[in-house]
Amino acid sequence: MENKKALKLIDQIIKETQEANIITDTTIDQLKELRPFAVDEKLPVVAKSIRLAYEHIEEYEVFIIPIPQDEPLETEEDADETEEDDAITGVESFVYFMNLIKNQHKKVNEDELREYNEKFEAFAE
Repeated sequence: MENKKALKLIDQIIKETQEANIITDTTIDQLKELRPFAVDEKLPVVAKSIRLAYEHIEEYEVFIIPIPQDEPLETEEDADETEEDDAITGVESFVYFMNLIKNQHKKVNEDELREYNEKFEAFAE
């Protein structure tokens, strides 16, 4: 994102989340405030990510979506066994998610936002 107000809001969300070590109702309001900036900048993946994130937090009262993992080097069976154990969720995943939004102009970050979107949608089913 390029808007200075949006970047300031993202930094505020990250700081408050890290300090409190919890995602609050204020976070939901801040995400709702942030989404129009993404729409104005014509960033549909980011706008969708933000909407799915605040809907997810409203419904579950936590951020359960894990950080997208790099491709595992072990066999598929080993990956299935360790994937859930190694999944990073909660505040750490949310902060990572917000940093992806802040730096969405990098191709890999946009790809990871798409992964988050897929996980949000799969989780809701």
